[in-house]
Amino acid sequence: MDTDRISNRLAALAREHLVPGAQLAVHHAGRTWTHEVGSLAADAAVPIGSITKTFTATVAMALVSDGDLDLDAPLSDHLPGVADELTLRHLLSHTSGLPSDPEDVRTTSLRHHVRQALRELHPLHEPGAGFSYSNIGYSLIGHLIEVATGMTWSEAVEAVLLRPLGLRARFTTSPDADVVTGHSVNPATGRVVPVTQSIATVDAPAGALAVSAAELVAFGRMLGGAAPHLMSPDDLAAMREPVRHAEPFGMADGWGLGLALFQRDGVRWVGHDGTADGTSCHLRINPADGTAVALTTNGSSGFALWREFVPELADAGLPVADYDGMRGLRRRIAPPPDCAGHFRNGEVEYAVRAVDRERLALTVDGEPFADLSLFDGLVFAMRDSDTGDTNQTGRFLRDPDDGGIRWIQIGGRLARRQVAKMA
Repeated sequence: MDTDRISNRLAALAREHLVPGAQLAVHHAGRTWTHEVGSLAADAAVPIGSITKTFTATVAMALVSDGDLDLDAPLSDHLPGVADELTLRHLLSHTSGLPSDPEDVRTTSLRHHVRQALRELHPLHEPGAGFSYSNIGYSLIGHLIEVATGMTWSEAVEAVLLRPLGLRARFTTSPDADVVTGHSVNPATGRVVPVTQSIATVDAPAGALAVSAAELVAFGRMLGGAAPHLMSPDDLAAMREPVRHAEPFGMADGWGLGLALFQRDGVRWVGHDGTADGTSCHLRINPADGTAVALTTNGSSGFALWREFVPELADAGLPVADYDGMRGLRRRIAPPPDCAGHFRNGEVEYAVRAVDRERLALTVDGEPFADLSLFDGLVFAMRDSDTGDTNQTGRFLRDPDDGGIRWIQIGGRLARRQVAKMA
């Protein structure tokens, strides 16, 4: 591994993408190496957004190993009022059929929040029938952890996971949390503006942790099999195995229990990506050889930096796996007429209309989002309306019963076609 080359390329990419600061930590071949560029100190706690979900999942799996929870028992055994068909396995793998988020949060109680969401949100499909990335699903896991432990979610995360790993507990929902400030980056204008964290307390199990890259690597090493052993080997292995019908198109090559799966040269890596307000963070683990890689950035353009950095790591002797939806595109096709329409995930509406014979336009809640170019398999490449980026993909999915287009999937989230009501 050529650390000088990695350091130089990270610094250059941070300047190119206007990222104020970045932390990189790598555990490889028995040693851990860290490097920082720009404004971030080595021990600074960066809001890691959705990587928090993997911490929440790990706590849940530790409780499974202890016999306090069961992966396949009805959630209603612990949470009265929850549909009997729903299980912890469904929630961990995003196969619950739950939408991503409720629009209107009217409580600070996890219990009330999830009950309100389950009462008001319309499922996208039957539990276990498909994949749709769901934040409310992880809020539900957080509530389940509270019921099983008698602690708050944050107390349980600290007691079950952070303290045994020797990590400091820092949550962005705490008013006095000592966490890094994120930055909104506009590449077109060069504006870099500090932003504050806005995640609600009830969404904390899905995205409220802040850690350094070095701490992420310590967490990743445990998920790769290193000590401390917080769950049984079988339960740890289950986290890293693909779940049936969990097809996270646009995000990863597969999904386990709290972990995304990535393939490179026949080797399976696991991990998660996360964005908070003005931050972008990434974790990858190779369980076969114990390698763990973490990058944290305090700029919203950090995701684009990561995408360019992964090939640089490979060239420097560290072939990290990442998802590339563009590699599967084959023959461009004309969009079928039934691509157009309105689709909904919870309170979020996706509208698709034809621009011409070859292109579609996508709006989200009425705002321009992307132009879509369709390929074989109803897969589309997206040209972002704000940045012009073209490295994201999505797809339309047909109903197996009538063959019509029923769903659109973007960023792993499904949205279901809305049928016009008769007057």
